[in-house]
Amino acid sequence: MEKTSNINIRIDDKLKKEAEKLFNDLGMNMSSAINVFLKQSVREQKIPFEIRKEYPNYDTDSTDYNDSKTYDSVDELFKELDK
Repeated sequence: MEKTSNINIRIDDKLKKEAEKLFNDLGMNMSSAINVFLKQSVREQKIPFEIRKEYPNYDTDSTDYNDSKTYDSVDELFKELDK
């Protein structure tokens, strides 16, 4: 068995609860999810996702896309693009 180490981190209570729910829904616990993140980071030699400043973000929880148009089908989208 591999030797293991502990990592202690501080995290916002709300974020922790939301993350635990997500990971439980995915069939894993927080420790397993963090291990997946670390293994992927080491494998790829980078953070395995893009980090950028853009909304919506966790603090504002903004999903207001009033400027965006939605379509009921791909055909409807392509008809709009062909105009």
